[in-house]
Amino acid sequence: MRDPFLGPPDSLVKAAEPIAKSLALRTLPFHVHEILPVFCFYEFINRVVSPYVSTRLAPKVYPQLSRKTKINWNVHFVSMVQSCFINTLALWVIYADKERMQMSWKERVWGYTGAGGMVQAFAAGYFAWDLLVSLQDIDVHGWGALAHAASALTVSMMGFRPFVNYYGLNFILYELSTPFLNIHWWLDKVGMTGSTLQLVNGIALLTTFGGSRLIWGTYQNYMLYQDIWRAVQTPGELPVPSWLAIAYLVSTTALSGLNYYWFARMVQTVAKRFEKPNETRDVTGKKRRYSIPQGPSSMVSAPPASLYLPAKID
Repeated sequence: MRDPFLGPPDSLVKAAEPIAKSLALRTLPFHVHEILPVFCFYEFINRVVSPYVSTRLAPKVYPQLSRKTKINWNVHFVSMVQSCFINTLALWVIYADKERMQMSWKERVWGYTGAGGMVQAFAAGYFAWDLLVSLQDIDVHGWGALAHAASALTVSMMGFRPFVNYYGLNFILYELSTPFLNIHWWLDKVGMTGSTLQLVNGIALLTTFGGSRLIWGTYQNYMLYQDIWRAVQTPGELPVPSWLAIAYLVSTTALSGLNYYWFARMVQTVAKRFEKPNETRDVTGKKRRYSIPQGPSSMVSAPPASLYLPAKID
């Protein structure tokens, strides 16, 4: 399936070719025109759209936030836009790209379609923006977020060799749970912790996270392992550099393990939001009511593991 986006200007393709050749990213020149506008689009949302919309939707909350919380709010706003956009686009390409549906294992490893490259380019544009904001506000996001952004951008760019471009699109669907992560964070900030809305959203969060990252993700990792193993073992095929195969397998395996860890932490955190206060007796024998401390508002910080990690929620 061809890239449905506007074709790249010839001048931009020629300008990108030397860099693409030096990095062995053969299909990058055909998608540079998608990476750059998306990067600028998310920066515009971060600096202009989020403050404007948030001030009007939450006039008693957003203006009173501290600098760090306001920065995190805007990042969640961008994450919400990006996840809804990239999920819709990825699902559409998976459904509409008939050429992609018919790929053999060889094509899943070395193949490429313009539509799949487009989705990957839009994801790379977001990760480039994420790297920028992590660098600008390292005191807010931390070194873990910076490492995550750098690794996510690196791995997404590797798909332009092309290498397992097919699976890159599938792993983007990890983002199906991200909108609910963002909503959970916002509900805490606007004083709706423990509300019915947060309960419903929490159920949706756990359902989408478990479905997209644990069930779908584990299956996709199994298929990826099989295809890369075939590529390494089959003589006469295009070579798969050892470092590239190892990098992908290690990163996806690490992320799978972290997904299970994050899911367990999410279950615990969502449950704590709705625990009823218990009764105990003080030294005088009188009954006292207490609640189990909920700790910080975050479920878990996203460490630098691999591609498409969940949005930070602290």
